[in-house]
Amino acid sequence: MKALDLEKIELPGLNCGSCGFRTCDEFGEKLKTNPSILKRCTFLSDNGIGSMKAPSKPKHEKKHEAPAAHAVKEKSCPSQATCGNCSGAKSVGTGQNFVAKSSTPWLDSLGREFDFYLEHFPEDVGPREIIIPHNPMITREMDIKVGDVLIGRPLGMSCGCPITHCGVVVSVDHRTGVMTWCVTGPLGPREKGYKDLGYYIAEGYEGLITDARCEIKIGMRYYFQPRMCMLQWRHSGLVNYINRSPEGTQVRVEGLWIG
Repeated sequence: MKALDLEKIELPGLNCGSCGFRTCDEFGEKLKTNPSILKRCTFLSDNGIGSMKAPSKPKHEKKHEAPAAHAVKEKSCPSQATCGNCSGAKSVGTGQNFVAKSSTPWLDSLGREFDFYLEHFPEDVGPREIIIPHNPMITREMDIKVGDVLIGRPLGMSCGCPITHCGVVVSVDHRTGVMTWCVTGPLGPREKGYKDLGYYIAEGYEGLITDARCEIKIGMRYYFQPRMCMLQWRHSGLVNYINRSPEGTQVRVEGLWIG
């Protein structure tokens, strides 16, 4: 991508969330220090709807319609015996087909099958995890800010992972206590210090799919494995967002559990 004149870039103002930020204004602030993330805007990227040209803002009486150019044909999922959710499913243009790499074993470290790998965004230091402390007030009491290094453990039905997670905060909502962090290894907290969340609830993951053994559809629950999971265990989650990008298919997965 050529050098960008950020002052001449007009963000669409639609606050669609495709870029991983809640608003276009938040995205614009991050864009000032990291111009490479422009490709994450559906409307401004070379691969996007606008082809580097921002659309006019829709009028109140008109609804913004997503393009229907990438509808996919109905295809049965080869992992039906695994996830049990594809029987009789109809494709309505919300899915994405993948050609599975022949070398992929599709087994976790305990020998259990899964459907796809979840990769992190290339500009992030690790996978994005949406979390909320068991006491949401901690977010305000500890004055958690973007860039803070945290540790904590996802307890109970939200995940039940036995490993303490470490990460760097990328967004935070002090009103609700919900935050998003990029999960990393323990070296950063050891070197830089950290804030300890204690127990927290893992609400969802955001990342990329570049390799899968079946069609991925919105509204379906799948077994998946985070590529950087230290235990290499499969997870399960409901895919409730899909967006094509140059690096892969961006998804959000919620309703998490392990096993």
